[in-house]
Amino acid sequence: MDNNATEVKDKGKAKGTLGTFAGVFTPSILTILGIILFLRLGYVVGHAGLSRTLIILAIANGITILTTISLSAIATNLHVKGGGDYYLISRTLGLEFGGAIGIVLFLAQSVSIAFYCIGFGEVVASLIPNGSYGSMPQIIAASAVAFLFIFAWLGADWATRFQYVVMFILLAALVSFFAGGLMQWDNSNLTQNWSAPEGGLGFWVLFAIFFPAVTGFTQGVSMSGDLKDPGKSLPTGTFLAIGVSIFVYFFGTLLFASSLSRDVLVSDYNAMNRVAAIDFLITAGVIAATLSSAMASFLGAPRILQSLAGDRIFPFLLPFAKGSGTNDNPRRGVLLSAVIALVTIGLGNLNVIAPVVSMFFLISYGLLNYATYFESRADSPSFRPRFRLYDYRISLVGCLACFGVILAIDLSAGIIAIAVLIAIYQYLLRTSGPARWADSRRSHHIQQIHEHLIAASKEPEHPRNWRPHLLVFTGDSNRREKILKFASWFKGRSGFVTAVQILEGWGAKMIRLRSEMEETLQSDIAKAGSDAFPLLVTTPTLSLGLHTILQSYGIGPLKANTILLNWIKSSDDDSSPIVRSQYGRHLRTAYRLGCNLLVLDAKQSLL
Repeated sequence: MDNNATEVKDKGKAKGTLGTFAGVFTPSILTILGIILFLRLGYVVGHAGLSRTLIILAIANGITILTTISLSAIATNLHVKGGGDYYLISRTLGLEFGGAIGIVLFLAQSVSIAFYCIGFGEVVASLIPNGSYGSMPQIIAASAVAFLFIFAWLGADWATRFQYVVMFILLAALVSFFAGGLMQWDNSNLTQNWSAPEGGLGFWVLFAIFFPAVTGFTQGVSMSGDLKDPGKSLPTGTFLAIGVSIFVYFFGTLLFASSLSRDVLVSDYNAMNRVAAIDFLITAGVIAATLSSAMASFLGAPRILQSLAGDRIFPFLLPFAKGSGTNDNPRRGVLLSAVIALVTIGLGNLNVIAPVVSMFFLISYGLLNYATYFESRADSPSFRPRFRLYDYRISLVGCLACFGVILAIDLSAGIIAIAVLIAIYQYLLRTSGPARWADSRRSHHIQQIHEHLIAASKEPEHPRNWRPHLLVFTGDSNRREKILKFASWFKGRSGFVTAVQILEGWGAKMIRLRSEMEETLQSDIAKAGSDAFPLLVTTPTLSLGLHTILQSYGIGPLKANTILLNWIKSSDDDSSPIVRSQYGRHLRTAYRLGCNLLVLDAKQSLL
């Protein structure tokens, strides 16, 4: 699908209707303020102590801030459409990287629906006498998936209305917690909980427990296709969500450390109930947090799949490109996400899958940072983000931080996740064909050529650095394949080959003929399996064209140093001495201009 076709297709779709608050801030903050805040923050404070917990908060939120800066740079440079992280990465690093991260992010978010719903099922089952035993949590989790499926099926507008209800419950729970914490503030507890206890869990183990709390900040990116103005809403809404979450987690950490003893924090996952002024609001908050996180994943996963299918990278995904209604709601993707979530719930034990899923999210953040760094270092004139706080070094630090955390949290899960991505990348590299849109790879390669040519021009020439830079004259199309194969053998992996064809003539007719012959030359190069560059020149006379090419070909220190051409045909040799004389004269011209000469007399056995 070419760019023009894509533009026509996009014009036929309704523009998104969601603003910054509903489309970015709401799904992001509701995912961040999730089950970790309610059930694990006190546990982390008890094992790590207040000092180390603040370090954990700083590292985790540092990654989110760095990634959001990168996200803001790309979002204010591109016209962001549906697909979230997949769209941004694919339009920067190419369809191979984008396709690999897109398929695993869809699966990760679909499985995340099951994670959150199982958490919901366990909380609700614990409120029912004997409900926490047997398959009751799974039954409740499956019912939650069915309930959320209705909102996701109806579309983002309906889901957003549901999220407003969830946000109100979360706000009430947090107010109850903060009020109770201030009333129970005890400086002696704060002093006791400042340092980590002896024999507590390790720092990176606790970091791994806490880090999922901050992974929801890109939920707004997944809704990019439903936004009125993604370039404005994504940076504003994401930074606002991160800012609010930092405030909540920071003061929540202080209240836990000052309100409860270490023994209580370590032993009771429901420690927040002991702090809150009205404890049942905390239970309601846990339920709301799990449902909101699941709802955000239910909205994000199908939209990633729809964007991936619309790009026609995986043929078997084409049916999922179709949307429904004026907002192009991806109902087929919603259905598939629900099926994956139900199957995952049916498996019951998620402990094996959970670390790998977390790795996929971290890898996506790392690739998002790297994509922004890659785009910036390409120095493309088209990279002009409106977000002015961006610096390419920030993106590089964000990328290294993400992959460093992967190694620190779970090396084996990280290796598995990276191996899956590499496998999909290699598959797409062999099957995807030509790029269907402009990405930053060409700009990056050209920038590298620019830097390397300038560096090479400053170094003195030396025979040990000689490489074959061949100009191959391929006027006879019947013998072109043989000479191109020979050129490939001769230059090996160290040189360059340019296939040259000279057309004698002038005027508009020659311009049309030049275009046709250039297509033929490119086709013959491909047929020969050569990586030669085509060069087709129109000139009034052969002699003039030859002089011009030999003197002007190349750029900077990269000049042609070897001429390769076919020996004249035997018929020409017998019947036309003039041809032989001209042939020798052209060879002398090339030699006098400093080129080595190679003449190929190819027999049929050469093939």
